[in-house]
Amino acid sequence: MLNTKTLLTHFGKDFPKRLAEKYHDYVGLMVGPLPTSIQKVVVTLDLEYMHQATLETLKPDLVITHHPFIYGPKGAVLRRDERKRHYVTWLQVHGIAVYSLHTNFDEGRGGMNDALASALNLQNIQPLLGDPMARGGQLHQPMAMEAFVDYVRQQLHLPYSWYLAEGASLIHKVALVGGGGSRSYAIAQQEGYDCFLSGDAPHHVRRSIVNDHYNYVELAHEIEEIFLPVMKNYLLRLDPQLTVLTPFQQALPRLSHE
Repeated sequence: MLNTKTLLTHFGKDFPKRLAEKYHDYVGLMVGPLPTSIQKVVVTLDLEYMHQATLETLKPDLVITHHPFIYGPKGAVLRRDERKRHYVTWLQVHGIAVYSLHTNFDEGRGGMNDALASALNLQNIQPLLGDPMARGGQLHQPMAMEAFVDYVRQQLHLPYSWYLAEGASLIHKVALVGGGGSRSYAIAQQEGYDCFLSGDAPHHVRRSIVNDHYNYVELAHEIEEIFLPVMKNYLLRLDPQLTVLTPFQQALPRLSHE
């Protein structure tokens, strides 16, 4: 069994809470108390209501999520969300603790954005100066924009992606933020990257990218499911005897064929 204090010590070193976005993020223990030791862990991108029956069968000691299970001040969220309040009560009755690592995992060394950069086989991976959550690196060789988009789709197992090809015709230096980091495109452009990858770009950000003559690739937020194998491997390095389960998969959005 993994001693819980040991786990929290490693989380504090590799993904410290001080890295979490101060203005909106909620990380750490969502539902407790934590057990003294842990034998079975479920890792998931989101903990959702549809997962309750599976959790009852699996009986994990701990669920680790990427997106915060309780997003906001706990008291306020549970007052206005009766269904979540009942879910929290159910988890406590069944002795299942929930712990979330969000933007502290995104920024932390070996976390989300390092994993995505590594999946693209970028070289010389490093944080951006103006946004330490983002990562930048170099492709093994320059690619034309359309070839680069195909490469991204292949490496990240995406059924599709849309893009804006308004900048350099050849892509060599690439920067990225998983999830909804599209606004950091301007930092990547200023720091000399040929293309920026992220997701959830609203209309006005897309228009700014076009007017700034830059390249952008939109990634479905669900690519953050890379959290599952990364966290599983992280936990097994701490204790190879742990049982680490990833039973919940999220379907990527689909394009209409009409």
